[in-house]
Amino acid sequence: MSISQASAAAVQDPSTVDPMERVRQALAAKPDGVIEAIAREVGVPTLAVLEAAPADQRHFIAAERFEALWQALSTWGDVLFIVHTADIVLECEGSLPVGSFGHGYYNIHGDSPIGGHIKAGNCTAIYLVDRQFHGRRSCSVQFFNAAGEAMFKVFVRRDEKRELIAEQVAHFEGLKTQFS
Repeated sequence: MSISQASAAAVQDPSTVDPMERVRQALAAKPDGVIEAIAREVGVPTLAVLEAAPADQRHFIAAERFEALWQALSTWGDVLFIVHTADIVLECEGSLPVGSFGHGYYNIHGDSPIGGHIKAGNCTAIYLVDRQFHGRRSCSVQFFNAAGEAMFKVFVRRDEKRELIAEQVAHFEGLKTQFS
């Protein structure tokens, strides 16, 4: 096999292309694609894909701000809470109850379908994500663990016309300033 044939074979074989280059290609081909789907296809953590997206689509918040950020989110009213794994995309609408730390967890209880115990100490990065999703603007707060996978996400809800709720968008935009 000549050098040019070997080069052509390498270009055609995705396994020989740097994974992050494959991520960039996937984001360029479908900029509003599902971050987790790209991550699984390429074999990289979800956070690696998010961090490869254009910088104006993501705003970093230090994990140490977890509780203060959660308290700010608890003032938004009903949000869309999502847990997205390889096996399920669980969506729950409701308000985020203010929680408290105890027994190694951030415990949330209240009059909401969203409740339980979050291992907040496992959170290593938080991002405000403002990007297109299937052709529409989507705004979310995403919490990541040390493996680079999303622990959960809190989304700005949509109204009956499928438009983002303006009041929640204003809160979301305010987080960029409040947590910069």
